[in-house]
Amino acid sequence: MIRSLSLSLILLASIAHAAPTSDHFMRFDDLATRWDEAVPLGNGMLGALVWQEGDVVRFSLDRADLWDERPVENFEKPEFRFQWMLDQVNKGDIGPVQELIDRPYDKEPGPTKIPAARLEFDQSSFGNALSVELDPALAICTVKWDSGVQLETFVHAKRPIGWFRLTNLKTDITPKIVPPPFGGDPGDLSNINSLNTPPLSALGYPEPVLMEGKTSSNYVQQGWDDFRFAVHCEWKQQDEILTGVWAIISTESNIDPKTKTSDMAHSALTRGYESDKQSHLDWWRNYWKQSSIDIPDDVLEKQWYLEQYKFGSASRRGAPPITLQAVWTADEQRTPPWKGDYHNDLNTQLSYWPCYSANHLDEGMAFLDWLWKIKPANEKFTQRFYGHSGLNVPGTTTLDGDAMGGWNQYSFSPTTSAWLAHHFYLHWRYSMDEQFLVERGYPYIKAVIEFLEQHSVLEDGVRRLPLSSSPEINDNRIDAWFKQTTNYDLALVRWLYGAGIEMAEALGNFRDAEFFRETLNQWPQLARAKDDGRLLVAPEYPLHDSHRHFSHLMAFHPLGLVDMSNGEEDAQTIKASLKRLEDLGPDWWCGYSYAWVGNMYARAFDGEKAAQMLRDFAQCFTSINTFHLNGDQTKSGKSKFQYRPFTLEGNFAFAAGVQEMLMQSHTGVIRVFPAVPKTWKDASFKTLRAEGAFLVSTKREGGVITEIDIESEKGGLLSLYLPEPGSYKFSGGVPVASDQKNVIAFKTSPGDRIQIRNSK
Repeated sequence: MIRSLSLSLILLASIAHAAPTSDHFMRFDDLATRWDEAVPLGNGMLGALVWQEGDVVRFSLDRADLWDERPVENFEKPEFRFQWMLDQVNKGDIGPVQELIDRPYDKEPGPTKIPAARLEFDQSSFGNALSVELDPALAICTVKWDSGVQLETFVHAKRPIGWFRLTNLKTDITPKIVPPPFGGDPGDLSNINSLNTPPLSALGYPEPVLMEGKTSSNYVQQGWDDFRFAVHCEWKQQDEILTGVWAIISTESNIDPKTKTSDMAHSALTRGYESDKQSHLDWWRNYWKQSSIDIPDDVLEKQWYLEQYKFGSASRRGAPPITLQAVWTADEQRTPPWKGDYHNDLNTQLSYWPCYSANHLDEGMAFLDWLWKIKPANEKFTQRFYGHSGLNVPGTTTLDGDAMGGWNQYSFSPTTSAWLAHHFYLHWRYSMDEQFLVERGYPYIKAVIEFLEQHSVLEDGVRRLPLSSSPEINDNRIDAWFKQTTNYDLALVRWLYGAGIEMAEALGNFRDAEFFRETLNQWPQLARAKDDGRLLVAPEYPLHDSHRHFSHLMAFHPLGLVDMSNGEEDAQTIKASLKRLEDLGPDWWCGYSYAWVGNMYARAFDGEKAAQMLRDFAQCFTSINTFHLNGDQTKSGKSKFQYRPFTLEGNFAFAAGVQEMLMQSHTGVIRVFPAVPKTWKDASFKTLRAEGAFLVSTKREGGVITEIDIESEKGGLLSLYLPEPGSYKFSGGVPVASDQKNVIAFKTSPGDRIQIRNSK
């Protein structure tokens, strides 16, 4: 209960920004001998993995826009239509559907993401390795050998180049660019699938054009159609120091990529290593100022900082957004697992969960920029496949947004765009950017609503989807299609109309808002179990078995339609739904399942279980370099999946889970430390971002919140939940009445700062 109110001036909080420290370093005794254990470097467009094989130090080089985008020939056939697929499902025969839509994804080598090259040099004269370190604050990898040789390397934060410097050399070293094995005979391809992928030679490219000079190494590769790319490395060695730079350029134009990469490398060497290093450090220094945390759990804190590092390395405005592997395409001489594509039935969405409250909206815009760019292609697909106007996005897409196929229930789900639209909504709510709302946020959501208006069926005043699914329930069988609308689809539809109403009203477009409200009322309510109220997969269809994808719980998280703040009925639904997951067990969970359920426990205000799930993720489902490897690497019973395909969504869902433990604002009320374990007596965070465009910093000491500082970027009503009794003093803003228990409210103007101190 608030016992005192003071508008006297209060000093700014003592909560200081905390960039990653040495406790958060990635440290090894030697270079990794596998690419998926390597040290990752990147800038959103370029990536490198630093590892070794025998006497060779190897950088696996990648560029985000290296794509084989050959068309899927089956999708040009006349039967490639939703109505044909619906007819086949109604007949009980989806074999032809799987042959048309699923088989190309498994059996054809392209379209696919492709790797760039390897950069290699001989380390046989260096002696034994002493240490390998990645400093995430600087985004620099350092390797030391007992001979005194030291390697320092980074991918420049703002330029499309990578740097390396070897010091204390006693012999001459010649770096070498090694192309991927695109040429040659691929051999037997009869057993390939989305995980047992074909060799790169199956793509049928001509042999690369290789050129080696005294101080340079490069190659040019012709890809599919008129796509080409070049990789170039150039260096100079003076006394005992070798300094080098590498660049990758892709082009479909008449620009000569070889000349361009050579010019870029030469210009970099002219600027100099130290000059580029300084501008690189400046970018990362600013990145780490955006937010920080200090929590008494070393495992979660270190993993969170390394996830923020990977996010800054993998997503950058002006570059393509995060794919399954981002700028670290699998270096296995084969096409990457699941073609390294844009998986929009979970993977792309989870990858961008942490950017909002971590205050990295600009890096998150890489995703929204891309979705907006491919919107025309997606609208053409919607018209051709569904026969409707409006917008739906294929569940698996290429860089250009074209459909790739795969399990038909999810690669052509009618609500994919609704989940993608959630990110347009989140960006608006966290930024309160009215221009974004007008120009992108509302138009995107309205286009998705337009499609669903036409695609849905209205019978006796009730709407339904002609076919529905719930990723990835029943895998790729015919019973993965539901005749009744699943909770997954229904949650997305109901959320979408609600968001449309909110956005339309914010724009003063009350006619649209009323139309959306009337249509929303035509959709049924969520399906809940009669005995305990838990969320079902579909009406009268409970979750029967342990399953990796919690699609049936979308209404709870991330959409927030079902929430603890809504009253006892929703609280019971949430508790029963989570208990059902516990009762079924994690036998068939992936790593991202643990990260996602960690978010859910945080939303349920259960800090103990949230922390445990996130800790299980970090300790059991990641490689030594923190890459999410999907399966249980400890084989300790956390999952029967024990394989190791690398994908990133679990990493970033983990980061979002930690942030949900520390702050929540999805209800319009800011809660600090809503789901932390009781043992977390002392904790703090700096400038996490809340919905409404509020930047929040707070400190907890001895189990009590002692300081809260909030900056209002755009003004508006600030509502803050203060659960604990204390002697609070306030400054800044204009206090207004609140009818919610333990909630204080302030009317704020842009730039206002609210300071709260608790002397209890």
